[in-house]
Amino acid sequence: MTALPRPFRFAVADMGDDAGTARRAMVRLDRRDWWALALYALAFAAAHRVSHLWSGSGFYSLWFPAAGLRLALMWRMGARLTPWIAVVEVLDNVVLGFVSLDRAGGVMTIWGIIRPVFAYGLTVAGIRWLAGRRRGTLLSAPMPFGLAATLAPLAGAALAVPQALYNPELTGVTNMREVIVSLSAFVVGDLLGTLFVAPPLLWLADLAQGRGRQRRPAPSLAVLAEALGVLALGLGLSRLLTAGGLGVQPAPVLVAVAWIGLRFGRAAAWGALLIIVLIVLPDTAGAMATPERLQYHLALATIVVAGYLAGSFADAQASARATLERRDRLLFQAERLKTLRAMSVAVIHEASQPLSTLAIEARHLRHLTADLGGDLGGEIAESAALIDRKADHLATMIRRLRRFGGHAADRPQPVAIAALIDMVAPLARAEARDAGVALEIAPATPDAFVLAQEVELAQAVMNLVRNAVQAARDLSPAPPVTLSAGVALDRAILSVTNRAAASHAPKDGGMGVGTFIARAIVEAHGGTLSRTRLADGMVLATLSLPLVEPR
Repeated sequence: MTALPRPFRFAVADMGDDAGTARRAMVRLDRRDWWALALYALAFAAAHRVSHLWSGSGFYSLWFPAAGLRLALMWRMGARLTPWIAVVEVLDNVVLGFVSLDRAGGVMTIWGIIRPVFAYGLTVAGIRWLAGRRRGTLLSAPMPFGLAATLAPLAGAALAVPQALYNPELTGVTNMREVIVSLSAFVVGDLLGTLFVAPPLLWLADLAQGRGRQRRPAPSLAVLAEALGVLALGLGLSRLLTAGGLGVQPAPVLVAVAWIGLRFGRAAAWGALLIIVLIVLPDTAGAMATPERLQYHLALATIVVAGYLAGSFADAQASARATLERRDRLLFQAERLKTLRAMSVAVIHEASQPLSTLAIEARHLRHLTADLGGDLGGEIAESAALIDRKADHLATMIRRLRRFGGHAADRPQPVAIAALIDMVAPLARAEARDAGVALEIAPATPDAFVLAQEVELAQAVMNLVRNAVQAARDLSPAPPVTLSAGVALDRAILSVTNRAAASHAPKDGGMGVGTFIARAIVEAHGGTLSRTRLADGMVLATLSLPLVEPR
């Protein structure tokens, strides 16, 4: 088998562990693939027959639902089926009598049939590859499908240009004007097919296999009223402009559909497009001059592209926001776990010293009472031995916990103070906002670095900010809290300033564990933490760490 183009190689790379297995995946089809191709053959034949109602003077139809079937199958089953889809389309065209392989130029005729199929396969494989490698709003689901549905017809038209120029007898066009009209019809017909037919097919396939998303709540009457009102306004303005002798004016409808898509997502946009398509397509079927039909369908394709991409972008934004919220929740849980870890390390550290002394004294007591005689002496010796065993057991357990809890999650490395502030800022702002306290963060010195474990040091700063916010929220009105960072001599200084009542204590009755943990973390990094009450009622928490040179 000849070497596959790169998009097809990466499209089937997940089918096996090596290149040979990947190539065999292109040839071998399972029962599910055969059923899909058989259904595609029947559906493509029916859609191809229907599309002739909107065919122009050239080869292409201005409404080609078969393109939507092709894209839906490739997107669902993968670009690996591209050669088989090409075979199916050739057989369908021959059986239906649309092409004849007996005449001269049969090879070019076959190439004209399979050319858009391979253009679609390359587009689908390429976009799936890019979506798997990069992250961003334009490549977040469901935007990749919207891009594929828009770019595939353009790729097919681009591959058709050489044949349309050098073999005009295959398409029935004889001059450049007719070439442009024919290729425009190709793009318009395929765009209407991909963006209008493929989405509901994929949705129905998801439902059939139980992979559809959870049912969303029904739209409210206010949402329906807004969407229908905007669409009616756009259609009305377009009718008025057309009646005024300005020709086909899609701009009002385009703005209305884009508004609906951006506001309510793909489902609402597709519903609005359904209404528009049902209005336009019946009026343009049958006998109509190609330029006039092309004008209507070009306007319709523009509306469909804008509406569907706007809805896809809105859904991608919603998906990105949900991902960020999930990440924030995970970061919050991780931050809580880091707090618990730091607290356990501090408690173990404080308990290990007296427990070690207790273990030594218990061992000494056991030696002193070992030789005592009599019943009372035997009981004292037995009790001393029991105390010694228990103390030794506890000391061993504390040593194990200390080794486990004190193990660093990562090695200290140069950390920019500005990056540390940026890491703390989102969580700190969220907590301050929930508490009704304004948090002011001053810009940090960009070239100040400290040697630290970033997550632990961020935890210490976060604890100081949290204490300050809790102190500020007890006052009415709640004064702002300020977080600032700077450099003094050879040390980095982070300061948290807030106003607090003279007899402030944590609202939940705690004992300031957050400050205790922060001090333990800072001192482990070779720094100091001080808390000073100023004369004007302000409280200043200052964290000082030695500066280092960045690597």
